[in-house]
Amino acid sequence: MARRNQGVDLGMLAGAVVALAMLAGCGKGGDATAQAPAGAKPAMPPAQVGVVTVQLQSVPVMNELPGRLEAFRTAQVRARVAGILQRRLFTEGADVKAGQALFQIDPATYQAALDSALATQARAEANQAQAQALVKRYEPLQSAKAISPQEYLNAQVAERQANADVQSAKAAVQAARINLGYASVTSPIAGRIGRALVTEGALVGQGEVTQLAVVQQVNPLYVNFTQSANEVMKLRQALNSGTLKKAGEQAASIRVVMDDGREYPLSGKLLFSDLTVDTTSGQVSLRAELPNPQGLLLPGMYVRVRLEQAQVDGGFLLPQQAVTRTAQADTVMVVAPDGMVSPRPVKIGGARGNQWVVLGGLKDGEQVMVDGFQKMMNPKAPVKAVPWKAPDVTAMVTPAASSATAASAPSVAASR
Repeated sequence: MARRNQGVDLGMLAGAVVALAMLAGCGKGGDATAQAPAGAKPAMPPAQVGVVTVQLQSVPVMNELPGRLEAFRTAQVRARVAGILQRRLFTEGADVKAGQALFQIDPATYQAALDSALATQARAEANQAQAQALVKRYEPLQSAKAISPQEYLNAQVAERQANADVQSAKAAVQAARINLGYASVTSPIAGRIGRALVTEGALVGQGEVTQLAVVQQVNPLYVNFTQSANEVMKLRQALNSGTLKKAGEQAASIRVVMDDGREYPLSGKLLFSDLTVDTTSGQVSLRAELPNPQGLLLPGMYVRVRLEQAQVDGGFLLPQQAVTRTAQADTVMVVAPDGMVSPRPVKIGGARGNQWVVLGGLKDGEQVMVDGFQKMMNPKAPVKAVPWKAPDVTAMVTPAASSATAASAPSVAASR
């Protein structure tokens, strides 16, 4: 019995040793887990930014000049006869056609003058007929020596006077008809009419030619702008020396920038450049013609005119959002092959559409950052450069339309 108890005690002791070893192993594993950093995060991937690869090319030399819009044609509508203004026949600010009636002046006086002129013409024609009949009756009598030559001569003179009276009466009738027509004031040109400068019941044309309204043709418009004579001379010298080369057939086209910085979508054409220099300002006057089919532009508006006058080799074109413009310098963000981003000052030579013309500061083949600036949390961290694509307006609208269609589908199904 003692040996059996001793064997049981040895077996229990061996089991306890094994259990302690397992607990020790579990304790070591728990300590190892506890030693790992609790706040550690996996490494973040590099930020993805859109870039464009610049290429050397011939770029335009753009000048941005101040200008004013002017109506293509302007006509002052005036009263050409005196009278009381009875009616205004147009809507202020509307488009009118050439010859369209705009005002009606009381025509009673001019109708009476026309009737009087017609009566005078009828009397003159009656006298003419009587004088002509007398001459015809005297012709055979003159041949037969039945009347004296003086009587026949008097009859011929009376006929000529009657003919002259008829012509004078016809001229008076024509003048009376013209004055009666002037009682209906019409538009001399097609265009947009402004506000009425007189009201119904006003006496117009009495002693002076009263201005009633103004009609302006606003499609197309003129753009009047000026350029420094010194700039013109420098440009011509650069062209003659070969530093710059002449632009192509599109050199005569211009672009207009609105006062809020937006570029007008339609281009205009340069009409002429003045041959003389203003002695007071030293400026040369230029004029361009600009289409305005929708009437968005108005005469008198201040604009900036972008004019391409030459081209230079070795420049770049960049999207405008890639350039940061300040009073100190114009800079871009250049992405190196290793993904590091660094600022680079550049020289801007004007704009062409929605792109800046860069004349210096970049090398051929470099990658310039266009979007993804907000993703750069650490400016010293590398980035992942991907080709940038200009946003497509139609593509931006399509998803919204499709989502709206998808949202409406359940309601249609539910209605069924």
